[in-house]
Amino acid sequence: MLEKLKKICDESVRVKTAAFADNEQNILRLVEVIIKALRTGNKILFFGNGGSAADCQHLAAELVGRFQKERIALPAIALTTDTSILTAIGNDYGFDAIFERQIDALGVKGDVAIGLSTSGNSKNVIRAIEKAKAKGLLTVSMTGRDGGKLKSMTDISILVKCENTARVQEAHICIGHAICELVENEF
Repeated sequence: MLEKLKKICDESVRVKTAAFADNEQNILRLVEVIIKALRTGNKILFFGNGGSAADCQHLAAELVGRFQKERIALPAIALTTDTSILTAIGNDYGFDAIFERQIDALGVKGDVAIGLSTSGNSKNVIRAIEKAKAKGLLTVSMTGRDGGKLKSMTDISILVKCENTARVQEAHICIGHAICELVENEF
């Protein structure tokens, strides 16, 4: 079991190191975009499914609350959290519309829409990105594997080139934490 534990940790470190190296310019660009949006009164909208939904909640909480230092609250929303909205939209329009409908209701030009999908092919994330683009939001994808459909759809793509969903999600939250820290340092 110890050898398996070491293998898991080593793989996680390798994937994260490669993900940062592959995406450093897009990460820095995203930090600049988020800072600009927040300084002009806009907000950050996160959405994804399963473990990615949890990451959305985590990252929105880091911005609204605080990450490492005391500062003003920053407007961020995880579109994954309101069960009444999710179930109403799912029931009335279908699961593929749960984020798209919220982007339509809450998103305004200048906001940043960040869709997380380890495959890059989650239909509800794709539809939300399409709606965000139509409304003039800056769009971001955080994906894994080969980036799927989302990779080429978004203004900024952060791709973790790995087939293992758990390692992709670990890299996403590590990158998300780095983004939160860099953003927070500007406020």
